[in-house]
Amino acid sequence: MDNLEVIARLKIRPGQLEGFKSQAAEILHATRERDTHTLRYDWFINQDKTECEVHEAYLSEEGLIEHNQHVVAVRDAWFRDYAFDHRMSVYGEISQHLSDLFNKHAGGVSKFSFAQGLAQAAAV
Repeated sequence: MDNLEVIARLKIRPGQLEGFKSQAAEILHATRERDTHTLRYDWFINQDKTECEVHEAYLSEEGLIEHNQHVVAVRDAWFRDYAFDHRMSVYGEISQHLSDLFNKHAGGVSKFSFAQGLAQAAAV
């Protein structure tokens, strides 16, 4: 596994779904306009619209650090007003520096090391 994959899980504050979506659009805009190493940044909201997962992939951990720098101000306002209970899972090896950033900005991280998988992607 060459890229860094991350799943962020968070909850939507009661009564704040529209503000949540609006602020999320701001984060996505900053990501599209400024990130240079982001491969995936897909948002999913559960059926009762109380929880969200963001599936992320970066060329390397430097891509995630770059992304964090680009969205930090908008993201901080988003968590202040619209989201809470931020949990992160990372799939792949990360440096102590990145682990420290997860502790600072997401209350820690669950780390998963690659065990095994398909040798090559399925042909379509």
